[in-house]
Amino acid sequence: MGHVSSPEFRTFHSLRIKGFATVETIVEMTELPDGEVAVHLETMSSDGHAQFRAARALWQLTPDGRVAHGEHLANDVAGLDVSGLLGSSYVEFLDCNVRFKELCGDWQLRDGEPNDHSDAAYDAAVLDRLDELHAVACPIAVQFGDSFERFAPYGPRLDRVLGRLRSGESNMFTGVMCGSYHDVWMELHEDLILTQGIDRAAEGSF
Repeated sequence: MGHVSSPEFRTFHSLRIKGFATVETIVEMTELPDGEVAVHLETMSSDGHAQFRAARALWQLTPDGRVAHGEHLANDVAGLDVSGLLGSSYVEFLDCNVRFKELCGDWQLRDGEPNDHSDAAYDAAVLDRLDELHAVACPIAVQFGDSFERFAPYGPRLDRVLGRLRSGESNMFTGVMCGSYHDVWMELHEDLILTQGIDRAAEGSF
């Protein structure tokens, strides 16, 4: 089993990754019971580290919470050879990330125009390419989960979203704030960047 983070940190870290999140989203990310996540969030609120936006039922970190997250993250990885645990697999992930960005562009545009998804053959060809990338990326996600337990949910989540895409939910490819493949992929990337202390701008990977 890889490194095990505390449930409280997993909730804190998931909210940092998402920026804004419902309890349900954090439950999906952490695989913790919803009641436990709710308690963690209320404790974070009492500590001045999180606030609840009732209008949309969304939680977010406060500025103090973002500072505190950095301290909690440092404690979570203290004594670990993070580069040794994640570095080689992360290089493979970055190669997949280049391919994924190209696929997202091809899904959103067709012949230079917005893709209205009326061309079933075109969409099917893009999805076939996503299947090929998924077959490469999921074993890499498993490797991350072998090193850090909190990475383990990403592979199954990508599997589930791909199934929804294959069932005809076209928004599950690049949709925003809906649990799409793109959403989960970006969460994984952000988690990897935060955990390794990488400067995303300096790395140039978006």
